[in-house]
Amino acid sequence: MLPCTPLDWTQGNLFAGLRCFHSGAFFEAHEYWESVWLAAQEPEKTFLQGLIQIAAAFHHLQRRNCAGSISLLRSALLRLDRYPEVFAGIVVAPLRVAIRSWLEALEAGQSSRPPVPQLQLTT
Repeated sequence: MLPCTPLDWTQGNLFAGLRCFHSGAFFEAHEYWESVWLAAQEPEKTFLQGLIQIAAAFHHLQRRNCAGSISLLRSALLRLDRYPEVFAGIVVAPLRVAIRSWLEALEAGQSSRPPVPQLQLTT
């Protein structure tokens, strides 16, 4: 994997998307991040794609599309599993743990679900 170019989560569309994600506006987070993803290079491009899929998964969940959420979370996890514990300004390890917990709860049809993951910044 190529060296990481830190992404700046403190301004612009990354910051706007992060605020949306943390407030539960998952569709909007997806839209902001997609604009950055379109111009990104690897390895950040695939990493951002994983984050976008997580936002889209929770948007699907808000619309009661459990199957769509599961599919997107699985795809996101496959992408994020390629990255170290910290990448591009995001602490990835707890995010992967949270996604696995969500997949377990959704696949088991549990009514009790974990909290929505929060993206932890390294700075």
